[in-house]
Amino acid sequence: MSASASPTRKIAAIGAVLALIVAVIAIGVAVGKAVEGKRDDAAPAATGSPEAAASAQPEEDAGQQRMYEEYAKLTSRRVAGDPLAIGKKDAPVVLVEYADYQCSFCGRFTRETQPELVKKFVDAGTLRIEFRNFTIYGADSERAARASWAAGQQGRFWQLHDELYAKTRKGDALAEEKLVEMARTSGVPDLDKFRTDLKSADAEQALKKDQDEGYQLGVQSTPSFLVNGRPIAGAQPTGIFEQVVKEAAATAAKKTEGAAK
Repeated sequence: MSASASPTRKIAAIGAVLALIVAVIAIGVAVGKAVEGKRDDAAPAATGSPEAAASAQPEEDAGQQRMYEEYAKLTSRRVAGDPLAIGKKDAPVVLVEYADYQCSFCGRFTRETQPELVKKFVDAGTLRIEFRNFTIYGADSERAARASWAAGQQGRFWQLHDELYAKTRKGDALAEEKLVEMARTSGVPDLDKFRTDLKSADAEQALKKDQDEGYQLGVQSTPSFLVNGRPIAGAQPTGIFEQVVKEAAATAAKKTEGAAK
């Protein structure tokens, strides 16, 4: 592939490989799938130590690590002021999450794992979390995703995001008026603007960008994650995420030290 190939083409070219990796990891760590609607959520692994889980792979060879680094370059946006991201722009580790607001396992990650990652790694400057709206359950999910984006235009993305995931919500629970009320509860100051942004072409374009990126990578279920390009399928136990973040941070530190010599 030429050096001038576009990022979109590069993502598409590696999508099949990443999909295979995600599938292998999912087989190794999942103990079942929860069927919700037309698509499956990626199921969490059985409880146990991170060392015992297949998601915690042995040390990857240099070729595989380079592949992860390529994924990270193509998917970690690191945009200053991105309302759908938390953590330092130049944090050594970036976790990219592809999720749907009707996905119960996405909610589990938000309620149980993300707060621990924020406390241990984001607040310390080690980790940045970037959220992607990857809607797989139809119009209700798309409306909720547009609402979260609209809240982000007023600096309240994460507040509405957490409210949406406070419990599993489906169908009519994500009707426009319900979303407006949740926006009010989440502290969105201008609800008229919120309604306008929710229905805007910019919201549709933002969702399409996230969705296209996920499909090109081979994402098939939610939640799906990349940690510095390394895939994690499903809402795995918090210990799995902590271990992978630590490993990614150690790898990044070694690379920085090597470059400084």
